[in-house]
Amino acid sequence: MTMNITASKNSEALQELEQRRQPVQERSRERVELILNEAAILISEVGVQGAKTSEIARRAGISLASLYRYFPNKAAIVKALAERHIKTLSSVMEEFVSEFDLEEGFDKLIDTFAHFYRSEPGYKEIWSGVEAMPELQQLDLGELFDNAQAITNRAKLLYPQVEQERLWLICVMLPRACGAILRLAMTMEEKPESIMLTELKLMVKSYLRQRLGELDAAA
Repeated sequence: MTMNITASKNSEALQELEQRRQPVQERSRERVELILNEAAILISEVGVQGAKTSEIARRAGISLASLYRYFPNKAAIVKALAERHIKTLSSVMEEFVSEFDLEEGFDKLIDTFAHFYRSEPGYKEIWSGVEAMPELQQLDLGELFDNAQAITNRAKLLYPQVEQERLWLICVMLPRACGAILRLAMTMEEKPESIMLTELKLMVKSYLRQRLGELDAAA
């Protein structure tokens, strides 16, 4: 009985993070995009904690009641923005998996994500604080593990002699380490940020050359 009650509460909590209304008509889709765009700009200015749904509605030119027709609370808006970020960047990851150039591929990934941090309103504020937002942790881990599996599937074709579990763990570890360093770099001034990104690229390639070389030799 206790487990059922807990599961029910968790389900209710997750439902509170979803959009109340999925837009079908073009006007409704445009309104949802407007809400998300204004929320992203506000979050980039005042942070996730400082953003208020009333201010998002005011900037979007709608009533608070209208906003709540689409999103039950601020957490649902933040989750929708995070999902939009993931969708936008998914093509970048797909290109990386397709080309799978370990010499230049990670450089391109790092540069792309760094540019996204700098240019996409709200991205830095949302993802730099993901550990403090339980509503996004599952989304974050899901993206990490999905990407790791896609990369592993590609890597095992090129390194069939390497244990698949080891490959998968490498593919989990490297993106997570890169993400942590990227988030730190984005808090710095332009020169130290540039140096840190250069060192990050060197670190990733040096690790891959040595680790995969060792695995090849041991196979």
